[in-house]
Amino acid sequence: MQALSFAVALYRRQLAINYWGRVRRDPLSRLHLAEGRDDPYSIYDEIRARGPMAPTLLGNYATATHQVCDAVLRDRRFGPSAVEMNGRGAPGDEIDMSMLDKDPPEHTRLRRVAQPAFSPKQIAGYRPRVERVVGDLLDQAAAKGTFDLVGDFAAPLPIAVISDLLGIPDADTDAFAEHGAVIGSALDGVRSLRHAARLMAASNALDEVFLRLFELRRRQPADDAVSRILAAEGDQIQSHEVLPMCRLLLVAGFETTVNLIGNAVQALLDHPEQWEALCADPAGLADAAVEETLRWDSPVQRTSRCAREDVELAGRTIRRGEFVVCLLGGANRDPEVFADATRFDLHRVPEADHLAFSSGIHYCVGAPLARLEVGTALRLLAERMPGLRRAGQSRRRDAGIIRGPRTLPVAVEKTGARSAPVSTS
Repeated sequence: MQALSFAVALYRRQLAINYWGRVRRDPLSRLHLAEGRDDPYSIYDEIRARGPMAPTLLGNYATATHQVCDAVLRDRRFGPSAVEMNGRGAPGDEIDMSMLDKDPPEHTRLRRVAQPAFSPKQIAGYRPRVERVVGDLLDQAAAKGTFDLVGDFAAPLPIAVISDLLGIPDADTDAFAEHGAVIGSALDGVRSLRHAARLMAASNALDEVFLRLFELRRRQPADDAVSRILAAEGDQIQSHEVLPMCRLLLVAGFETTVNLIGNAVQALLDHPEQWEALCADPAGLADAAVEETLRWDSPVQRTSRCAREDVELAGRTIRRGEFVVCLLGGANRDPEVFADATRFDLHRVPEADHLAFSSGIHYCVGAPLARLEVGTALRLLAERMPGLRRAGQSRRRDAGIIRGPRTLPVAVEKTGARSAPVSTS
C-alpha cells in the first residue's frame, strides 16, 4: 500500500508539472521539462520580466533578480526546509541534505563540525595533491589523444581529492561519479519509479562505503575528515547525523566541481577568443575563468527558501509556509547588475558577487576547495593542451538544479590549429 501511494503521488506530480508547464506555460514548471534543462536562461528572462518577485501558478514565488535572491538567502526569516503548516515540501525533500536542510542552531552546530576540513590551512595543504592529480590525468588524456573531458578529467579530479580529504580508501571513481549524478538529478524531485530505484541504490551504495569506513576509523583513527567527525560524535554531532553529513560532503565535494569544470571548458571552447586568451596567460586568467563560469553558467542553478513568518519583500507579502525559488542562474545574468550579462568574458570586472555558491549562512562550505581544483585544472589544461578542440557533441545531464555536461568529447590538437565549435545537445 505504501508503494502504491508513493507511485500515485509521483505520477500525480509528473502530470501536474506537464500540465502547468506544457499547457499553462508556467515558467517555473517549464524549468522541470526538457526546454528548461536545455536553456533555462530564456525562462529566467521571462520570469525576471514579470517583476522582482513573480508569483507562480502553483502558489509560490520565483525570483531571477540578483538583489532579491541575495536578500532572501541572507534573511533569517527564510529557511531551507518547509515549515510544519506546509505539507507541499520543497524540491529535493526526498534526500537528507544534512546541514543544508537545517536552520540555526542545528545548522550552526553541524557546520562547525564540517568547517575545519575546508579551512584555509587545510585547502593550502591540498594544492600539491591537486596539481599532481591534474598532471597525471592530463598525461593519461594526452596519451589517448581523444577523450571525454568529463569522464576522463573533470570527474576523477574532485573525486580523488574529496576521497582523500574524507579518508576513503580505494575510491571507485566511475561508481562515485554515477552515484553523484543520480543524487544530483533527484534534487529536482524523483521523476519515476525507476528514478526512485536508482536513487535508493546510489544512496545505499554510498552508505555502505561510509559504514565500513566508520567501523575502520572507530578502531583506527587517522588524519582525515571522517575521523574528526567521528571524534565529535555524541558531543557536537549526534550518531544519526554522521552518515548524512559524510554523504553530503562527499557528493557536494565532487558533484559541483565536476560540473563546474565541464561548464568552464564547454564555455571556453564555444568562445574561441576566450580560450585563446586563457592559453596566452593561464596563470593570470585561470581564476577569472572560474569566476566567470560560476556567474555565466553556474553548476547549481536554483535553490528554495520557505518563509518562517509573513515577510514583506520586493512589493509582495510572502506568507508563512510559502516558498521563494531563488533562480541563481538568472540572478547571475541579471542585466541590472552585470553589464552585458549574457556575454562570457574572462576580462570582466564584476559589479557584484555572483551567487553560484549561494549567500548568507548557507554559503557553500567547500567553495575554496572547488576554486582551487577548477583553477588548477583550467590553468594546467591551457598550458599543456592549447590545441584542445571539440571532438563531437556534448550531452547534458538530465537535471535542472545541477547543470553540466554528462559527456564532452574533446581532442588534443598537436599543431594548435583551431576548428569551429560543435553545437551542444
